[in-house]
Amino acid sequence: MALPHSKVYFGDRLVDAQEATLGVATSAVLYGLSVYTVFPVQVDGDRRTAFRLLDHYRRLVESCKIIGIDTFASEWTFDRFVQATRDVIAANAPTAEVYVRATVHVDEPIPGTRVRGLHTTVSIFLYDANPIVPQDGMRLKTSVWRRIPDNAIPSRAKVNGAYVNSVLAKQDAIDSGFDDCIFLDINGHVCELSAANIFLVRNGVLVTPDVTSDILDGINRRTILTLAREEGLTVQERTVDLTELYIADEVFVCGTSAGVAPVYEIDGRAIGTKETGPVTLTLRKRHQAALTSDEVHGWVSEL
Repeated sequence: MALPHSKVYFGDRLVDAQEATLGVATSAVLYGLSVYTVFPVQVDGDRRTAFRLLDHYRRLVESCKIIGIDTFASEWTFDRFVQATRDVIAANAPTAEVYVRATVHVDEPIPGTRVRGLHTTVSIFLYDANPIVPQDGMRLKTSVWRRIPDNAIPSRAKVNGAYVNSVLAKQDAIDSGFDDCIFLDINGHVCELSAANIFLVRNGVLVTPDVTSDILDGINRRTILTLAREEGLTVQERTVDLTELYIADEVFVCGTSAGVAPVYEIDGRAIGTKETGPVTLTLRKRHQAALTSDEVHGWVSEL
């Protein structure tokens, strides 16, 4: 991740980035007890727009609810969230696209392994919008680490501490000479990458693991599904076997920090023609357009 821009919203005000700190004895540090979301902000001169801002706020609320953080929703309305986002963007005055990371930290000192009724602090910071995966063709490796199941740490909640699972898997992939990993669940079915959802195309059908496959119910994943249906594609959300990826015509991934990126190789096997396929190209173009201007779905908010 790139370094945060100089001004950070922390608690209830703007501070210099080096002042936005949490104590070593807080639950956020001791147990990774924070939840977060990341969304892009486009910059076009004086115009700044955010993509699916309400959905990202809702994800924070839902992640808190799943984990048991019971102070955020009552203290932070959507209007307050939007205003804090505006404030941090205005203070940093970005001149190009940025990602905004908003986090709810449980910052009670040494409370033990519990969560309800504990104090929280919200942080919001910007960083440069550099993709986390290659955009011109990825090489993936099936991870030796399995995806944490929903009945251990739920994937639909973006819990900071749970990303140790992703770190282990991606580092293993990098150490093995690949760009990223493919997680399987405990039954050997495909889940997602370390921080992106995955799709395959075979015989004109777009397929992706369903939301019961221990995946993040990604906001960009939902976007791709909507755009695909609008393009007239047959879409299937279901259990996916690893070998289905090997024989796919196209494989691509999506996410805020991943964009829509093609996969050219999995476990040493070439995918399709090792070129970006027509479905991937179409959905990437539609997705990029949706980030900046969307009058049909109402996904773009002025800031």
